[in-house]
Amino acid sequence: MVLFGKRLAEAKIWLRLNMETLQRTANRGSVSTGYDIDNSLKLERANSEAIAATNSSQSGNRKTWTFSTWIKRTEISYNGAFGVNALFYAASSGMQINSSDKLVIKLYASGLTGSFTTSQVFRDTSAWYHIVLTVDTTESTASNRVKLWVNGQQVTDFDTETYPNLNDEFNFGEAQSAAPIRIGNAYWGSSPFSAYIAETHYLNGTAKQASDFGEYDADSGIWIPKEYTDGGYGDIGFYYKFDNASSLGEDSSGEGHDASALSNITAADQSTDTPTNNFATLNPLMANAGPANYLPISEGGTKAVNTDAAYKIANSTFGVTSGKWYWEVKATDVNGVTAIGVTMPNYWDADYTLQGCIYYAQGPQRYNNASASSFGATYTDGDIISFALDMNATPPTMTVYKNNSSQGDIFSGLSINGAGAAFLPPKENGYFPKVVGYNANTFECNFGGYTSFSISSAASDENGYGTFEYAPPSGYYALCSRNLSELG
Repeated sequence: MVLFGKRLAEAKIWLRLNMETLQRTANRGSVSTGYDIDNSLKLERANSEAIAATNSSQSGNRKTWTFSTWIKRTEISYNGAFGVNALFYAASSGMQINSSDKLVIKLYASGLTGSFTTSQVFRDTSAWYHIVLTVDTTESTASNRVKLWVNGQQVTDFDTETYPNLNDEFNFGEAQSAAPIRIGNAYWGSSPFSAYIAETHYLNGTAKQASDFGEYDADSGIWIPKEYTDGGYGDIGFYYKFDNASSLGEDSSGEGHDASALSNITAADQSTDTPTNNFATLNPLMANAGPANYLPISEGGTKAVNTDAAYKIANSTFGVTSGKWYWEVKATDVNGVTAIGVTMPNYWDADYTLQGCIYYAQGPQRYNNASASSFGATYTDGDIISFALDMNATPPTMTVYKNNSSQGDIFSGLSINGAGAAFLPPKENGYFPKVVGYNANTFECNFGGYTSFSISSAASDENGYGTFEYAPPSGYYALCSRNLSELG
């Protein structure tokens, strides 16, 4: 199994993607930890999706509070309005990720009195980050007034670092009807955030630290969530689990502080991609191709759209070297060149477009290492193309389905490390799901955790993971961390 970016030591693939300053303990999913998170919420920048917390007229503590959440980014290096992605804000104060992918904290009392920008960047779209921010201006030592943890490690390396004054009061804690806390956007509404978000606590009047919400797994050393039970939410605090699809802003703290508004958020935005079961998505950081050749990615890293007369590609965040795996792609808009299949991004460097074993719609053809041959039936707008990849076979096999009708094994007749064009590369390099478009193409991928296309059957694999339109063939599993750790 290759879990994309599993360790910094796996630099053969990882460093090719120009990742910078990654957390060694980033959570890329885990086996059961004793505390499982079932759901997350998909926030989409293009849709301006956001949560406005309780609109209570009750005021809270404006000097001391804690914010803890898990996020998995899906779009990076945003350069839109104000050049920021606002994670949470109350009026002018809050946390954002800037266009350089660094965390920025802004705290306004009488003017900007607290300001921090991390040296670390946060570009790993294959991983979940746990972020804890504690503010307590009653502390006599300035450096104790603001504390930030990422994946259990306190951040002490900042590009900019200005601590607030003793007993400063910020917008957090004001009556929510005057300064509502917003998650996924700022009060000015022009800096929405693209990510999955899970297990979100706001404790008003209570200063906590990361170890109250998470711990290091004894076997892997990965930072994992644990149940928070200490209370301290105060008059306006909340705990969002996003587990109730009919009320995604439901407060699970016991205080009854449900969100006052869900902007452009519906039940369809609920996801099963979580810190305790991390699913594959499309990766905005591509090997080989420059930024001009990325397919623009949206909808929780599952949708890719091409509008240019140019070859553009997107690979999944997870690749595999063993096991049996299933995923689906809806060919929503088929034009020009439309190709779907697998690739080995660290193997074929010269031509990053149609290299790999892919199913080419307009032929119909399979295309392998610059060699095309007839394969399957033509597919068109709205068809769902599914893949059952068997990496345990020698050589590997990959059955392709069009609307659940088998088109055969796209690897048929190929051998590993053969001569000429008709061969498969070594399995240990990892095979990654891939989509390729030229001209107007839209792909909606479904790796099981979330998809933007409507699912009618809600089928899962034999372990109960994933939500698919069609039932995976017997013995094939969703590309998620639980399955990878067990079967990959």
